[in-house]
Amino acid sequence: MDSRIGEDDDGYDALATVVAALIDDHGTVRQWSRAAAELLGRSADEVCGLHVSELFASTRTDGAPSVGPSSPTAGMFLRHAHGDAVNVRCRLLPLEQSAHQLLLAVPADRAEESDQATALLRALLAQDQIGVIVRDADLAVVRTSSTPPGLSAPPLGSTLADVMEPSHAATIEAELRTVLTTGVPLVDHTLRGRSRSAPVHEYSFSVTAVRTTDRHGRPTGVIALVTDATAQWLAGRRLRLRHHASTRIGRSLDVRRTAQDIAEVLVPDFADLVSVDLADKVLAGDEPPRTFGGGDLHLRRMAVRATDGWPRGLLPLEARFPRLPDRPPVRDLQEGRTVLFDRDSISRAIGDSRLSPLLIPDNGHSLAMAPLFARGLVLGLVSAWRTQGDEPFDQEDADMLAEIAAHAALSVDNARRYTREHRAAVALQQRLLPAATTLTPAVEAVGKYVPAADGAEIGGDWFDVIPLPSLRVALVVGDVIGHGLHAAATMGRLRTAVQTLADLELPPDELLVRLDELVARLAAEADPAERDTVGATCLVALYDPVTQLCTVASAGHLPPIAAGPDGTARPLPVRPGPPLGVGGLPFEATTAHLAPGDWLALYSDGLIGQPADGIDAGVNRLAGRIADLHRAQCSLRRAGEVLTAGQADRPAADDTALLLALARPLRHDAIAEWEFPADPAAVADARAAVARKIGEWGLTDLDFAVELIVSELITNAVRYAGGPIGLRLIHDKVLVCEVSDPSNTQPRLRQASSSDEGGRGLFLVAQVSSRWGSRYRQSGKTIWVELALPD
Repeated sequence: MDSRIGEDDDGYDALATVVAALIDDHGTVRQWSRAAAELLGRSADEVCGLHVSELFASTRTDGAPSVGPSSPTAGMFLRHAHGDAVNVRCRLLPLEQSAHQLLLAVPADRAEESDQATALLRALLAQDQIGVIVRDADLAVVRTSSTPPGLSAPPLGSTLADVMEPSHAATIEAELRTVLTTGVPLVDHTLRGRSRSAPVHEYSFSVTAVRTTDRHGRPTGVIALVTDATAQWLAGRRLRLRHHASTRIGRSLDVRRTAQDIAEVLVPDFADLVSVDLADKVLAGDEPPRTFGGGDLHLRRMAVRATDGWPRGLLPLEARFPRLPDRPPVRDLQEGRTVLFDRDSISRAIGDSRLSPLLIPDNGHSLAMAPLFARGLVLGLVSAWRTQGDEPFDQEDADMLAEIAAHAALSVDNARRYTREHRAAVALQQRLLPAATTLTPAVEAVGKYVPAADGAEIGGDWFDVIPLPSLRVALVVGDVIGHGLHAAATMGRLRTAVQTLADLELPPDELLVRLDELVARLAAEADPAERDTVGATCLVALYDPVTQLCTVASAGHLPPIAAGPDGTARPLPVRPGPPLGVGGLPFEATTAHLAPGDWLALYSDGLIGQPADGIDAGVNRLAGRIADLHRAQCSLRRAGEVLTAGQADRPAADDTALLLALARPLRHDAIAEWEFPADPAAVADARAAVARKIGEWGLTDLDFAVELIVSELITNAVRYAGGPIGLRLIHDKVLVCEVSDPSNTQPRLRQASSSDEGGRGLFLVAQVSSRWGSRYRQSGKTIWVELALPD
């Protein structure tokens, strides 16, 4: 008998402690293994020749050991050389063609440990919820158990690259190599990807791996425990997709942006190719028609998204969605239900082979379509295609798409309704603002208004150009507190008030005093909780082309900027008063000279934003930009576009009004001035003087009317006001006649009775002129009359 049994380097570790003895037919020990000698401390020389019963510490009454050939017997004790009892499990095996028997005994603790290991391995290999894969040192499969649903058992001898995509195989192989080298287990490692064998599908597994070793501690391979987490992974992915959709879709009140957000949310987490088609009327803010049957969904493609770029030949952006046959799937969409198609079923539903290339991508194999259905209206349609892999959409996918489409439909409807309201508000505001370009004898002006946030919200900023008598012009810019319709309405009321007060020919500072009183009344009429939001800033500039002087007054507004053709620009030194509605403080007027060709820029604070280095620095930068544009001989219109272009690149928090005016002083030879004493004889001198000047200007057709006006006005001044009396003629697109006197009494037009000896002078003046009026000066008044020039 080979006494080296159990000592083979590659043998099972338990064999190293197996006691083996050869027993003859008389019960005498004939051979004794080395393992037995080591376990019991008794050599072969000591044991051989003894009766087998002398090996045991306990025997039956007949002296034979209680050992059977069929199974190991527990509770047996072998006698150690020192007298101790060693608990063992024994088995007595008969030998073929011999009367001898082989006695095998294993320490009871080792036998129990081996039984537990065997039971554990058997349990792992028998169940089907955890896959057990035993790999050797080359990571080739040597044994597998039943695998979880969705995971096919790898064949014996296969490697990771044989059953996984190369990228995933390389990753997990590197992890297993680390386990094999270091002995550090891999715990709950998540593995995701697509299977290589049919049917191809996405999977997610949790892998735990430990190293196996021989009895000398040398690595022999790894055991991997694999659990299928695909269902949980897909549920988590759907949950993340729902969350992404809820946070991404609806951020914008722009219909097109909302449609694009829908497509970007679904690709690539849900589908490989997505298009969003919206009803034409939705884009304009109106309700789409209620369609039942007929196949025409009245849609236009507004957003597309694909993992590999939008395929050529497929229906492009802005194209109308074609009319579909009136079939049950189309009616399902019209009634707000989500539908699923494979490639063949969608081809049959379309029917017309000419439409297939427009609606079906080359590699598309599964289609999910969900209507954007809100308040009983089909606002649009979301079409999602899967073009990669073989996994089709299932009912869970359809339910999730329907949920996302329902949320998206509300967002699209909100954007649609906002578009309608915003369009109405913008139309109201545009009606309240003057024409963008104004040309008067005094100035050429261009105004531009930019809503806040790139058109998302209108406000109360405004500009105005108001022609005044004697060829003068008032330039106005203002900014009402707040945004929305109430701000636009307040702006309209203030603009009307400014025009009315300007027609009274009040100086700018006095005009702002009256306007301040109006805003205070508007605040008093408002709800107490909203009174603090009723207010505005305003700046009024009065330019006289005869004197080339510009008088400016400000109610809490930024100063205007004057720029010359030489490239110099400066903010005018205006001392702003309080904003309108505050009251209690006066407004001061500042007068500056505007040379021919000078620009005057009036603007609201939205043009400079909120610079970090302060408002003054922002105004100076704006002045530099205006100077550069003027030096480059840029037109007013182009300059306005350039100055407000930054609002489109970075949507502003406030709206912007900009008014650029080019000063056009009158020629000196278009003005004639005289001064007369308060003497009745001055009337004839004045008539003669104007007759000569009218002749020089070639306006002899107006000779009678001008002489009559001068005669009546100077006569009234001599009679009621005293001297000196100023007379001025201004020749431009109209002929202006002005008579100034030191009296502060305003003239009144009245109808004289047949018995009155006077009182008909102003009546005659009104009859022969286009219009007339009077205005106060610092001392006295000026009566002006306008006459239209002959054709």
